[in-house]
Amino acid sequence: MADPTTQDRAAGRRYAQRQPERLWRSRAPKPEYEVVIVGAGGHGLATAYNLAERHGITDVAVVDRGALAFGNVARNTTVIRSNYLWDESAAIYDYALRLWEGLEEELGYDLQFSQRGALDIAHNPDEVREYQRVVNANHVNGVDARWLERDELAAACPILNLSDEIRYPILGAALQERAGIARHDAVAWAYARAAAERGVDLIENREVQEILVENGRAAGVMTAAGPIRARRVALAAAGLTTVLTERVGMRLPLQSRPLQAMVSEILEPVLDLVIGSNAVHVYMSQAHKGELVLGAGTDPYNSFQRKGSFRVIEAQMAAALELFPIMARAGVLRTWAGVVDVTPDASPIVDLTPVEGLYLNCGWGTGGFKATPGIGRIYAALIADDRVPDHAAPFGLERFESGALVDEHGAAGVAH
Repeated sequence: MADPTTQDRAAGRRYAQRQPERLWRSRAPKPEYEVVIVGAGGHGLATAYNLAERHGITDVAVVDRGALAFGNVARNTTVIRSNYLWDESAAIYDYALRLWEGLEEELGYDLQFSQRGALDIAHNPDEVREYQRVVNANHVNGVDARWLERDELAAACPILNLSDEIRYPILGAALQERAGIARHDAVAWAYARAAAERGVDLIENREVQEILVENGRAAGVMTAAGPIRARRVALAAAGLTTVLTERVGMRLPLQSRPLQAMVSEILEPVLDLVIGSNAVHVYMSQAHKGELVLGAGTDPYNSFQRKGSFRVIEAQMAAALELFPIMARAGVLRTWAGVVDVTPDASPIVDLTPVEGLYLNCGWGTGGFKATPGIGRIYAALIADDRVPDHAAPFGLERFESGALVDEHGAAGVAH
């Protein structure tokens, strides 16, 4: 019988020779499609999958300027929650959360979805009143939420600094137990595989330069390698949406800003919740591999660059060290930024446009990842039926003229 060392080497050779599972193939585009989706992130891929799966529209191309899932879907902090203040926001995000709860089974893929709970910490009486208001509003809307007094937080999160001597002492926190995290790239891979299996073409490294419009109707897109014609064009390009819409005479109420995050070295399990603080503006969770994932706010300037300022990183680390003294012993491995598109009311835009056959899904700011399965279904229905579904109705462009804003600025916790 072979000795264990020989067996291990043979197993290693077999593993090295094994071909990895190919989830999708990048395609050369056909001359024309029924639908072209601009942006191969979570929203674009989920929309393509749902067009094929639920509406029978498989003549679809998803076009991205870079590699699939290398944009914001791979540059966020993976937090999933639905504890928003306003009825309209709670409805669309809880719809998405309910879909998250069955998404692994639907897509047949391990998304590392973990409903570990999310805490929003209050540091002053105003925040206590605001978060208790959110908890009560969540109850009215059928969203799970409860208030934790300070003496309950030590058991909920032993590494949290509950001293009275810190800059912003902690007075309590709002908890949503169904909230959690998922592995962001796995979500994109799963949707890409499912869409490709249903006949969708995934076209990588093909930058869309402009939207083709003929006789007031969308007619496709112009890429760096030539045109791709389509009867319908759906935008899911996040921060770059305005670059495309301005070229067809549409000025959208969006600002694009870098949103920063970072991860620590791999640690033993120390945190089984998502915890965020608006006052010191940091939020943190621990990934499945063991890294602590930290997020902060957006930089105060407009930019399409996927890097942020050192000032934000410095403030983020100071806040993390105050809330979690254990972080003083953790090394930071890397920092990064995504480009988020922010509306005046911090709520998304999902709507038809004045250009027939051109559709908008943008303005999600810091909330795009958590909405992925919900907006995938909603946006696909909008495109297929040429009608705005009920969940998206409050998030149309008209609200910026009528004043019927869904103002979520700071109303439902820190930006995550």
